[in-house]
Amino acid sequence: MTDLRSRIVGWVGRKYIERKQKKGVDLLSLLPESTLMPLRRTELDPVPELGEKRETEPVTRLKLPFGLRAWLVTGYDEAKEVLAAVGKFSNDYTNLVGTAGMSADTNPGGLGFADPPDHTRLRKLLTPEFTMRRLSRLTPRIHEIISEQLDTMAASAGPVDLMQSYALPIPSLTICELLGVSYEDRADFQRLSTVRFDLFAGAGASFGAISESLTYMGEIVKKQRESPGDGLLGMLIKEHGDEISDIELAGLADGVLTGGLETTASMLALGAIVLLRDRETFDLVRDDDEAINKFVEELLRYLTVVQVAFPRFAKEDIEIGGARITKGDIVFVSLSGANRDEKLGGGMETFDAKRESSSHLAFGWGVHRCIGAELARMELRAAYPALVRRFPEMQLAVAPEDLSYRQTSVVYGVESLPVTL
Repeated sequence: MTDLRSRIVGWVGRKYIERKQKKGVDLLSLLPESTLMPLRRTELDPVPELGEKRETEPVTRLKLPFGLRAWLVTGYDEAKEVLAAVGKFSNDYTNLVGTAGMSADTNPGGLGFADPPDHTRLRKLLTPEFTMRRLSRLTPRIHEIISEQLDTMAASAGPVDLMQSYALPIPSLTICELLGVSYEDRADFQRLSTVRFDLFAGAGASFGAISESLTYMGEIVKKQRESPGDGLLGMLIKEHGDEISDIELAGLADGVLTGGLETTASMLALGAIVLLRDRETFDLVRDDDEAINKFVEELLRYLTVVQVAFPRFAKEDIEIGGARITKGDIVFVSLSGANRDEKLGGGMETFDAKRESSSHLAFGWGVHRCIGAELARMELRAAYPALVRRFPEMQLAVAPEDLSYRQTSVVYGVESLPVTL
């Protein structure tokens, strides 16, 4: 009876959303503001309501349409408990099929929406490609990319958009190098990566970007099957060709793209804002090689650009933080909320470049922790010092309040970042 009710609710939800999309109605209007609150920010900081919710009710019910039961987790301990409980929660995309217009055709594949044993098998194949030993081959190229972008910026007349000229090209080029694909396609990479995370773009645009990206990656996989290169895809085909399908390879490549492009680009741009508004930190990163590791780790915690983790679906009744979650409920973990929890230490609402590294959740936790975490760190640790050393007099070209931040996006960021060099 429960399954029948779920199917009926899902069908009603799909039809309702289809009608709204045809009429051009903003789908965000269907959601109460309390549901969108975890994605709202005031410049670099989560809205105060998120911290208030964490202090009073670290696991709270969300109000969703169509009879869906959902929970928001904002406490650090509670977030780690959910993220680590792989046996009690499912990430499988099929849990979403039949709700709010989602279908099997839009399954993005990859690791984020997979459960063991498939997740275990795929991650085991991918993990060796993300060890420091394998990634170290990219170090010279990353420094080359950074130097090239700095040279291009230096040759520009007038203000430069740091987002377009520095933050986006670095991860774009790095991912192209990693996957073994042409950098000429970077514009499509950026567009497909950005649209899928932006709730203002609508579900249709997001799913369309996923479908288009998977189709594009499928063509790359096909070419790599015929002639494997030295990039990640070529290595996987050479070493595990019979163990992984083209669909799975395309999903993994898409996951690398979306997990490493938009997130690192947002970190680079937002981190630059932190540097530009805090001269003491600017000088520290410029002058002290030993300071960069702590700076990057604190920046990852403080900014937490991936604001909410992949949705989890309860596989059984479970109690988290005093809340009774029932089988089938959807659980959203606010990473930005958890990373400001005082359980990590004092003064977590503020940025401290000299803070000792904490066990932050910027890359997630447990078996679904971001597999590209070390690659992101490599890029950030190289890009920030190079930027401030090349342009020690760099300043914002607009008033801070005139910067346009992305609204209601799972990956937080700034639209553009004009600076004078």
